[in-house]
Amino acid sequence: MIFVGIDWSEMHHDVCVLDESGDVLARKRIPDTFEGVRALHELLAHYAQEPDQVFVGIEKERGLIVIAMLGANYHVFALNPLSVARYRERHVTSGSKSDPGDAKVIADVVRTDRHNHREAGSDSENANAIWNRQREKNALRNALKDYYPGALLAFGTDLDDGDAVEVLAVAPTPALGVQLSLAKITSALRRGGRERNLERTAKKIQAALREEQLRERPRVELAYGAITGAHVAMIRAYNAEIAGLEAALASDFEQHPDAKIIRSLPGLGMVLGARVLGEFGDAPNRYADAKSRRNYAGTSPVTKASGKSRIVLARYSRNAQLASAADQWAFCSLTKSLGARTYYDELRTRHKTHRQATRQLANRWIGILHACLEQRVTYEEDLAWKHRSDLAA
Repeated sequence: MIFVGIDWSEMHHDVCVLDESGDVLARKRIPDTFEGVRALHELLAHYAQEPDQVFVGIEKERGLIVIAMLGANYHVFALNPLSVARYRERHVTSGSKSDPGDAKVIADVVRTDRHNHREAGSDSENANAIWNRQREKNALRNALKDYYPGALLAFGTDLDDGDAVEVLAVAPTPALGVQLSLAKITSALRRGGRERNLERTAKKIQAALREEQLRERPRVELAYGAITGAHVAMIRAYNAEIAGLEAALASDFEQHPDAKIIRSLPGLGMVLGARVLGEFGDAPNRYADAKSRRNYAGTSPVTKASGKSRIVLARYSRNAQLASAADQWAFCSLTKSLGARTYYDELRTRHKTHRQATRQLANRWIGILHACLEQRVTYEEDLAWKHRSDLAA
């Protein structure tokens, strides 16, 4: 086996190859081009007889370089940059950092600690489209923070929603936002697909856009507006793509190998089940265990313990779309599953808020989903809640 660390950047990637004892076999810097990836494959083929003998670590889960590694059937581990930084501190206490040095650290991580990290996998088209839209949404939010706080006040985190997309398309700057009439906002909301509460929503958006706020210089504001317009156009395109894929998925969902299992869980219908599948992805090795799946969804709590102090907090580093879907799933299951209803009521008697109880119930459902997918069995109510029934007895 060989262990490969890739410290990637937009222009080039530093590569370090180790053998099983940790000795450096090769170091190389490759360009972020087709020729660079081909050179990397040639380098690795020189030291490994079969692709499944290659274990790659990289601080990236998606992108062309990752697709190329997965396509070659290498074992690819997507490492969190914060984890890599902590590993670096084990080797370098001075705080120095270099790209070749990071590649060596990453290779050592997959050589010695890969069992503690999640192996990457490829997703379906729908999952990829959702990820791309989320990337554009994040970039749009970051831009709005810098020059257009009124838009964030108006739409919050729902920047991929039809309301936000259509209003920002006609008013990508604060100057234009202040001038928007109720009629124009209402028309934008209709184009975005809104049918209910049009007048009330339009008034709320208008008030937020006209709220007094700090302003950038006019030329800078225009430049940011152009950036926002580009992000909005991309989000609109991804929304259309996702809608088309979801329509196709609705008709083809039953043919997916996981569909029967997903549809068997209470609260997961055709649309919500397809959404959960799309957000989780359908790569079989993406989640090492139920805890990894829960952490990704953001339903599992974060515990901070030191000495006599122990604090349990909600997890806010998560896939927001999946967290929303899991919350909706938990709520819908209350009328579909006696076990879920009993568990929710028990949490409420322990003075948990509705939000806390549904999050904890969602955490339970995701664990059940993982077990069903891993064992390739459909949901059974008595079996899923048997442990809690035994405790009650």
